[in-house]
Amino acid sequence: MDPKVNDKFAKRLNMRYGLIKACTIVRGKIHRYLGMTLDFSVKRKLKIRMDDYVKNMLEDFPIKFNKDSKQETPAGNDLLEAGKGKLLNAAYRQIFHATVARGLYVSKRAGLDIHPTITILALRVREPTESDWKKCVRMMRYLFCTLLYHLTLSAESLRVMKWMIDASFAVHPDFKSHTDGTLSFGGGAAQVMSKKQKLNSRSSTEAELIAVDNVVTMILWTKLFMGWQGFLIEKNILYQDNKSAILLEENGRKSAGKRSRAIIIRYFFITDQVEKGNVKTKYCPTDNMIVDFMTKPLQGEKFCKFRDLILGPQD
Repeated sequence: MDPKVNDKFAKRLNMRYGLIKACTIVRGKIHRYLGMTLDFSVKRKLKIRMDDYVKNMLEDFPIKFNKDSKQETPAGNDLLEAGKGKLLNAAYRQIFHATVARGLYVSKRAGLDIHPTITILALRVREPTESDWKKCVRMMRYLFCTLLYHLTLSAESLRVMKWMIDASFAVHPDFKSHTDGTLSFGGGAAQVMSKKQKLNSRSSTEAELIAVDNVVTMILWTKLFMGWQGFLIEKNILYQDNKSAILLEENGRKSAGKRSRAIIIRYFFITDQVEKGNVKTKYCPTDNMIVDFMTKPLQGEKFCKFRDLILGPQD
């Protein structure tokens, strides 16, 4: 609030580190940090861009795209299928691994729209096949076609957190399920998660419970983090589209029947948090679950609709 505080801090930094190299002080509405451009030009909005970083990825990629290249989605319906064809040679394995690693960095910052694709490709970096390479090429072609896309964050209230958590049941080749989650304060997704579950579940309800357990530490940590920034969270809402899972989370063993008796008790940790008031569960119809974007390779109109909600408005 007082610019003089920044002046004193800059002076302290130069006194401590200036002998090594003079500290560069940047003021204004636009800042560059670790490959990101943080743009505060529009009031109450933050735009996170990584145009130059993605350009470098495309320049280093062996396949070049041109103005006639078209790709509307980063992944096809075969994204979750096991790799097919021959294993890539050593040179292409290295390119594949490097591209996925750089894509993972983008997907956690400005390119949330490629996060589901990158999550799956990251599982294949040890032994990528010809079909995995094709999936990687498709994702890079999509990045080329959407180079100027970015993340725009805004907030209706910094005291209300809205989480959406979902699970895709038995979608991996080894029949493990997939966990997906998003956090929003109003516009754009402030956090995303997409990860393969570590154990097999016996029903979609059980997979949903495991998904919540996968994300619950992030939910509680973010609540505490916001509190220490001066924004005490008044509502910490968890949206799901599985009513059976919500009953189990709210009632614990009271709602557990024969099919759910084998669920490990630690997955009722969320029940304790609901009772303490740290989180409140709510039902949300599947068609309105934005996190559905993270659970499967959507196509067409639904992909565009959810992508716009996750990334926020574009220029």
